Amino acid sequence: MNAAIVMPALNEAATIEALFHDIQTSVSLPIWLVDDCSTDTTGDLASNMDVRVIRLPESLGAWGATQTGLREAASRGLDFVITMDADGQHNPEDIPALLAPLIAGECDVSIGSAPDRGSRLRRLAWRLMRLTSGLRCTDLTSGFRALNARAIDLLASPSASSLVYQDVGVLLMLEKADLRVVEIPVTMPQRADGKSRIFGSWLAVVHYMAHTLLLSAAKRKRPWVSR
Repeated sequence: MNAAIVMPALNEAATIEALFHDIQTSVSLPIWLVDDCSTDTTGDLASNMDVRVIRLPESLGAWGATQTGLREAASRGLDFVITMDADGQHNPEDIPALLAPLIAGECDVSIGSAPDRGSRLRRLAWRLMRLTSGLRCTDLTSGFRALNARAIDLLASPSASSLVYQDVGVLLMLEKADLRVVEIPVTMPQRADGKSRIFGSWLAVVHYMAHTLLLSAAKRKRPWVSR
C-alpha cells in the first residue's frame, strides 16, 4: 500500500518517542514528521527512530505543516495519507479503521471522530460552527484523518494554502469538491502535557472563533451529507 503518516510537530520531545513506538507496533507505514521549527529535540529524536523528518525553515502552524506533508505526498503519487497529531491524542491502533473505507472505495476522506471529548465550551463552539457552516460533521476539529489521492491533491493545492486552520475551512473545501466524507468513532485522551499549540490565551480563542465563524458563513454551500 502506497501510503504514509503525516505528522506536524512543534516541541513534542516529551512524548514523541512513545508515540512513534506505538505507531510502529500498530501499522507498517512510513512516518513523515514535519518539524514546525521546534526549539527542542523533536526532530532529532524522530530521526533516530527511522522517521523521515521534514524541517521547515520557518514556522507555518499546524495546518501549514500538514499541508507541506500533503504536498510531498502528492508529488510522490501516494494513494493514501493519514494525518495525526504529535501530542499523543490520536491512537495509532485506530489507523486501520480509518483506512478501511478508503481502501474499499466507500469514501475519499475518513475522520477519526470523538465528539464527546473536551469541555462544554468546546461543544458549544462546535454547535455554533455547525449552525453557521451548515456542516453536519460531529467532530469539526479532529486532525486525525485518512485521505485518498483525490483529497490529497485538493488539500495540497494553492487554494488550500489560504486556510489558517485545519478544521472547518478544510471540511468546507472537501464539501465544495463533492468529496465523500465519513466519520469513524475513536477515543481521544487528553494531551500528555496539557498544552495547546494553537490556543495559548483566551485572546487566541476569540480570534479563532471569530475567524472560523466568518469563514463558515462566507463559504457555506449546503448541508453536510455523511455516508
